[in-house]
Amino acid sequence: MEAPLKKKIDVTVGDLSGVLDRFEQAWQRGISGSTRRAETRLTFENLPVLLKYLTPARWTVLEAVKRSGPMSINELARRLGRNYKNVHTDVTRLVELGLIERRPDRRIAVTWDTITAEMKLAA
Repeated sequence: MEAPLKKKIDVTVGDLSGVLDRFEQAWQRGISGSTRRAETRLTFENLPVLLKYLTPARWTVLEAVKRSGPMSINELARRLGRNYKNVHTDVTRLVELGLIERRPDRRIAVTWDTITAEMKLAA
C-alpha cells in the first residue's frame, strides 16, 4: 500500500507578474497534456506584508494545532496560555490565508504537512 501524499503549501514573496507566469506555465502544460502534481501557493507582495500576516505568534498557533490535532479556539488559547480574543484573531487570519481550516464541528485544524517559504532577493 502506498503512503498518502503529503499536503504541502509554498509561501512566497513575489509580484503579480510571477503569479501570471506560473498560471501561463500551468495553462501550457494543460494544453500539451503534460501532467504535474498540483501546487498550492500563497504569495505575498513583499516581505513586510508576509511578516505582518505570518507573525511568530501565528506560527506558534500553526505548530500547536498541527501537533495536537483539531481543537476549539478556546482549547488552543488555554494550551498556549494566551487571551482568547487574540488567539481568535490569529486563527481568523490564518483561516483567511488558507493555512488553518474550520471544521463543521467548529474545531480548527491544520491540514498541511509542510509549509515551505521562499524569498528571493531582488536583482
